[in-house]
Amino acid sequence: MEALGKRIEYCPMCGLPPEYCEFGPNFDKCKPWLIENHPDLYPDLGKEPAEGAEGEEDKKSSSKRGGKGLVRPDNDGEKMLPGGKVKKKEKPIVHIERVQRNKRKYVTIVMGLDKFGIKLSDASKLFAKKFSCGASVIKGEGEEEIDIQGDVVDDLVDYLEEKWQINDDSIDIKLGK
Repeated sequence: MEALGKRIEYCPMCGLPPEYCEFGPNFDKCKPWLIENHPDLYPDLGKEPAEGAEGEEDKKSSSKRGGKGLVRPDNDGEKMLPGGKVKKKEKPIVHIERVQRNKRKYVTIVMGLDKFGIKLSDASKLFAKKFSCGASVIKGEGEEEIDIQGDVVDDLVDYLEEKWQINDDSIDIKLGK
């Protein structure tokens, strides 16, 4: 018995079917593959554009239908996904929060160190030794965090810069009461 259905071939450059490559984000990269594998879909691709007014207009405007052209810079922080979607690489941020436990007692919570490639258990031991206090790794809201007993926010920021070269731009501080 034969399998019912149709086998669909997808473009290796943009991940779309060949009929839709022209609507993808990088049609110029798809053109050589389309000329080689599907010359019947785009018969004009094999021909060189004539020198003249049409060639200059095509260089100026990337769209024939009008509207705003889709311009995507080639950044290292962006990753192309199939279908032309762009996934931006987020800059990792360390969130430091000071929470009041009793009237004069505070807990400092550190989140996001794991995004810098730092093992939280090792960092918690270093914080406990450095600040002479208790520090533990706790599973918080969706991610693990380090709880440090005491108000050590100012010293912690300096220590993060000194030990792991995490600059001020990557540190978000939220001071509770």
